[in-house]
Amino acid sequence: MSEAAPDALSRAEWKVMKIVWRRGRAAARDVVAEAASANDWRPSTIKTLLKRLVDKGHLKATRVGNSFLYEPIEEPLPALQRAGDSLLEHAVEGLAGPLLVHLVKKSRLSGDELAELRALLDAKRGRGR
Repeated sequence: MSEAAPDALSRAEWKVMKIVWRRGRAAARDVVAEAASANDWRPSTIKTLLKRLVDKGHLKATRVGNSFLYEPIEEPLPALQRAGDSLLEHAVEGLAGPLLVHLVKKSRLSGDELAELRALLDAKRGRGR
């Protein structure tokens, strides 16, 4: 039996997770410094967010002396895919296409990613190789 997916992330939690994902492993003081600088948040707010992310199953905390070291439990892609699935589940009928067009327009895609997307669209249309 597979483990349940972690709870969804709030906007503020995404910001903290991006810091930890980028660092791979981060001391609480480093997350606090970066998040406070980028978002004008108080240290207590950031520590609360870190605790919530541990409680929700997104981060693992290891005590090191009188501080904590945080590590992501999963890579960012599965979390983004769950968020995308949730977004599509909530899309009003007939608006999934325009939503996907919007996401593609807003994204910076590499040539390889564009080729993969074209192949997927062609296959979806029935013209795949």
